[in-house]
Amino acid sequence: MTSSARPGRPTEPPATRSGQPAAPPAGPLPDRLGYLLKHVQLRYAEASARALDPLGTDGRELAVLAVLAADIPLSQQEAAGRLGVDRTTMVALVDALEAKSLAERVRSSTDRRKNIVRLTDPGRELLERAERVRLRTEREFLAALPAPDARVLLAALRTLAATD
Repeated sequence: MTSSARPGRPTEPPATRSGQPAAPPAGPLPDRLGYLLKHVQLRYAEASARALDPLGTDGRELAVLAVLAADIPLSQQEAAGRLGVDRTTMVALVDALEAKSLAERVRSSTDRRKNIVRLTDPGRELLERAERVRLRTEREFLAALPAPDARVLLAALRTLAATD
């Protein structure tokens, strides 16, 4: 623990010379699920952000683009439900995508009270490029594990994410 850390609060793992987080400290924390999930997620989020930054997007926008690429038209509210975000957050996300000309709101042809959000051609093109970057980043991140272990990890995480 560094001198600036508050008692009882874990610090971020120190970085190595390469900028990558160092191995977790010895002691009881590395055996705790919450600690491990948090630090692995932080490392992956950083890797993902670095990889997507040259495309001018981030993981949140990529998730919205992926949801909007579905074959069935989605309203803002339906897309928010699939993403697990509140309506206010969804409005801000769609506003940002519209400002970049990646998505647009159009009136539903079946319910004039509803706005459908759809990808523009530039939005679809960005989604294709960003998905390639995302897949490459995931492969590189999971490369520390043997391929069968990486598949088991992903399957286990899907199971845990789907469990109520």
